[in-house]
Amino acid sequence: MGTSEVVLQVLSGAAPRLLSSDIGSGFLDSTFSSRFLLKCTKKRASRYKQLFKCSNIVQNHIGVSRYMGLCSDSFGYNEVNKVQRLICKCQKAESLSGTIAADGNGTWFVDNAKTLNLNGVTKKPNILEFENVQQFEQENKGLASNGSVGTVRDTTSKTSVDSIEDEAWDLLRDSMVYYCGSPIGTIAANDPTSSNVLNYDQVFIRDFIPSGIAFLLKGEYDIVRNFILHTLQLQSWEKTMDCHSPGQGLMPASFKVRTVPLDGDDCATEEVLDPDFGEAAIGRVAPVDSGLWWIILLRAYGKCSGDLSVQERIDVQTGIKMILRLCLADGFDMFPTLLVTDGPCMIDRRMGIHGHPLEIQALFYSALLSAREMLAPEDGSADLIRALNNRLVALSFHIREYYWIDMRKLNEIYRYKTEEYSYDAVNKFNIYPDQIPPWLVEWMPNKGGYLIGNLQPAHMDFRFFSLGNLWSVVSSLATTDQSHAILDLIETKWSDLVADMPLKICYPALEGQEWQIITGSDPKNTPWSYHNGGSWPTLLWQLTVACIKMNRPEIAAKAVQVAEKRIARDKWPEYYDTKRARFIGKQSRLFQTWSIAGYLVAKLLLADPSAAKILITEEDSELVNAFSCMISANPRRKRGRKNPNKTYIV
Repeated sequence: MGTSEVVLQVLSGAAPRLLSSDIGSGFLDSTFSSRFLLKCTKKRASRYKQLFKCSNIVQNHIGVSRYMGLCSDSFGYNEVNKVQRLICKCQKAESLSGTIAADGNGTWFVDNAKTLNLNGVTKKPNILEFENVQQFEQENKGLASNGSVGTVRDTTSKTSVDSIEDEAWDLLRDSMVYYCGSPIGTIAANDPTSSNVLNYDQVFIRDFIPSGIAFLLKGEYDIVRNFILHTLQLQSWEKTMDCHSPGQGLMPASFKVRTVPLDGDDCATEEVLDPDFGEAAIGRVAPVDSGLWWIILLRAYGKCSGDLSVQERIDVQTGIKMILRLCLADGFDMFPTLLVTDGPCMIDRRMGIHGHPLEIQALFYSALLSAREMLAPEDGSADLIRALNNRLVALSFHIREYYWIDMRKLNEIYRYKTEEYSYDAVNKFNIYPDQIPPWLVEWMPNKGGYLIGNLQPAHMDFRFFSLGNLWSVVSSLATTDQSHAILDLIETKWSDLVADMPLKICYPALEGQEWQIITGSDPKNTPWSYHNGGSWPTLLWQLTVACIKMNRPEIAAKAVQVAEKRIARDKWPEYYDTKRARFIGKQSRLFQTWSIAGYLVAKLLLADPSAAKILITEEDSELVNAFSCMISANPRRKRGRKNPNKTYIV
């Protein structure tokens, strides 16, 4: 294959896996440096890189352009760096041209016909093509005298959609971050119009998830593998805030690749990973969801690439167990749900979600199922797996039974008796009927329902939170009937939840005195903005996975078509404001990476719905049986003294 042909393949995205990682597959050293910054040095003359210690010696006489091509501090959007990466890709493609076919990892390719191929096997036409045909037929009714009009319109529409996808892939690749010459993640946003970067130039764990899924579906596995292994190292670092250290197993919210002078040599530099566990974040919020998303991505990587060696490594198995032990630790709480402070997830500002927010519970349940699937069977894990299974049963029962609300349940709450002191109380959490908000009485449809946002003693948060409900469908935390009812609600309330741009992060917004008290008069979370009822395009990919799981992809396809009308023209904003998402968010970053990646994942999954299996977890028959036993069991029998000798060994 000639160099010119390779360059064309690179520019068109046809050559997969051009960036490969040299991260070793051997076990990690069990001892870690107590220094706050992990140094990774890479000698320029060395052919092979080491995982934790490679030095990047840069002498004064080396040209600036050459140095910028090697270092990751430019985060992939420096023009010189782009040229250097393109040269590297062409050289790499020349050497790999004879070996790609024998890779054996099941690389995925998307052809110009918008069909997804797995090792050369073409899938059926996708749902978007079907809807385009329907639209074509409708547009051509009454135009029989001029048959070329409809054809031109359809061709123009398809070209426009293809150009949006091409632009999205270019932007996603420009957001890639490099560490010691290998891709390690994507920055949160690459907005050239913003002078105040804050932490948007960092790699966020939760933000990278849609980017990682997009790369997996595209067959580019190395960046995801590097991300998984390098963030694993950050898990074990010392973390302190005001002399206090959180529990082991906490994953960082984000990290940044920095280039710093090499100790003892002013003429050389080295690259370091600088993590943030919340000690520098606005509001100092702890990233509870980071470790849960990491486990979910690890499972998706293994299922998509076929490479199970990563999840079988001793260091990765230990990382999974550390996260589980942190989440399953005993505490004062009486409920199986995770107790967290405000802002522990995608909503990372004060929004009144402290307690047991649905989003955390859905991710927790999904991570538990994924971890159980990946944990190696060994004597040391037996007690941990037993505790995990017990928690899964209790958590699924609790969410399905007490978080679910529809018209029937709402009427039941309306008639609740209060102050019940009894093991058999109907109103177990002493919810006062007057808590039912007036908006909900009018808003709740006769067909459909959803899982409420939060549940605590004498408190139900009746707001609809999109991510928590959608991931409850994906993870099978919600029952089959409940999952269909959630999608029914989204369809029925389309004008409220989707409108001019999918998807509302929550509904409705906090307004007036309620906004002042709950958010502390947060100027960023004003009504129908940001986390307070703003519309977030990145939620497209979770909506798509949920719809595919329930065999209703036409809902997601409709939402994607709504987004395509303006998202590229608006320069891929982070979020939209107003009740119908008419305005780009007042403080929204442009070219937000997870808005771009969320759109791409939705498109790829609609092109091949079978690919969604890397994210979906089906309902476990053992859990269903245990769930039935819990319902039929006498609650008084559950009150036995806990076995004091029972321990969980990790």
